[in-house]
Amino acid sequence: MKNNHDENIEFLYKCIASLDTPEECKNFFEDICTKSELIEISRRLKAARMLSEGVIYADIAAETGLSTATISRVNHCIKYGSEGYLKALEKVKLEEKKHSK
Repeated sequence: MKNNHDENIEFLYKCIASLDTPEECKNFFEDICTKSELIEISRRLKAARMLSEGVIYADIAAETGLSTATISRVNHCIKYGSEGYLKALEKVKLEEKKHSK
């Protein structure tokens, strides 16, 4: 039996997956997260993108303001996690390619 915490997290994922446009996502995340939470999430995503491009920790830290410990955690997720960062980055890259033609 799932506990309430797991059900709440699953409901969050369903809500996010139900959104159709970047504008809907923007509105949702602006409502559900504080400005500082959004900034932190976006900095981690930028670090993931930079790591996937081979950028070194020192340059990522300088660019994002993240600690090397946080960058290391992001890198660990990229290498050993659930492929969430990689899948999202791949999808965005494909979408950007489609629109640049």
